[in-house]
Amino acid sequence: FAADGVDLILANATAPLQAAVSATGDIPILGTSITDYATALGMKEWNGTTGINVSGTSDLAPLDGQAAMIQELFPDAKNVGLIYCSAEANSIYQITVIKGYLEEMGYTCTEYAFTDSNDVASMAQQATECDVLYIPTDNTAAAYSETIANVVVPAKVPVIAGEEGICRGCGAATLTISYYDLGYKTGEMAYEILVNGADVSTMPIAFAPQFTKKYNAAICEALGITVPDDYVPMD
Repeated sequence: FAADGVDLILANATAPLQAAVSATGDIPILGTSITDYATALGMKEWNGTTGINVSGTSDLAPLDGQAAMIQELFPDAKNVGLIYCSAEANSIYQITVIKGYLEEMGYTCTEYAFTDSNDVASMAQQATECDVLYIPTDNTAAAYSETIANVVVPAKVPVIAGEEGICRGCGAATLTISYYDLGYKTGEMAYEILVNGADVSTMPIAFAPQFTKKYNAAICEALGITVPDDYVPMD
């Protein structure tokens, strides 16, 4: 894209964003489905804009709200297992933040980090010693959510997921964004750059406009979980 001199590059997820940034410092880049831009771009000072040729949208749901969901659904739980891919910087960021919230709530947290797809099943198996599990927005976990389900559902250990895709595969419930809405917002930002001449370096990172409590009816039934009325079943 950089060699072709395109007018704008859209990067979906962290690795493509990092690749685009390494390829050009001039062409406007919009990211989407990026959890935390400061982490993705290695920026220590952060004020909501990048100051370089990058802006975009974040798929980060409120981590305090997801921690509160664990407390709401599983008030008798004592320990929470945190499953994530240690090769994904944004997963590490989410785990660090939500672990702080959970520990403030009195939970004991244990991390189960896998390095690639080969470790997913074994880490999930180890994690079943916990009362409830949390999986952040994580690309590897999303790709192998059925593998995780094959371990945790028979073990009767529920998963709270960082987003709807993972929840559909192996989770009981999630506080999720709409990726359609997120993509639409990114398109509006592209319009501002391409048509109205907006400066990408000063465009604040945008977030999803709303979040929805959703549950996986099949898994909740299998685990005997009853959710409150304000939870919406996934399609």
